[in-house]
Amino acid sequence: MTSDRLFVYGTLMRGFDHPMARLLAGHADFLGEATCRGRLVLVKHYPGLLLSDAPTDLVHGELFHLRVPDELLAELDMYEACGEGFPEPTEYLRQLIDVTLPDGSTQKAWTYVYNWPVTDLPSIESGRFLDH
Repeated sequence: MTSDRLFVYGTLMRGFDHPMARLLAGHADFLGEATCRGRLVLVKHYPGLLLSDAPTDLVHGELFHLRVPDELLAELDMYEACGEGFPEPTEYLRQLIDVTLPDGSTQKAWTYVYNWPVTDLPSIESGRFLDH
């Protein structure tokens, strides 16, 4: 199964000014704010998403529609260092998850899930990267 949706929760959100955020803004349509089940940790200057089943664990982010999903996802995989040729285990894994929109509907979307040990990383309790 695949999707042309992407859920972002960190430096790819609108308002960040760097090449990959601009690439996304230029080749994707912003669909709205969304949430997923999970927790955020602060890795360095960027967050990592840990999936969770607990209803109280919510991560806030943004949902985009990718106009050319295959090409864009390949670029983003390289940016997140989980594309082909990166040594395992990669820092992130791209996974298809359920995201919830403000009206309560859910959609499948790609997102990048943190894949390295998080033992000493601080938690972003609010689930909003911009709050940290």
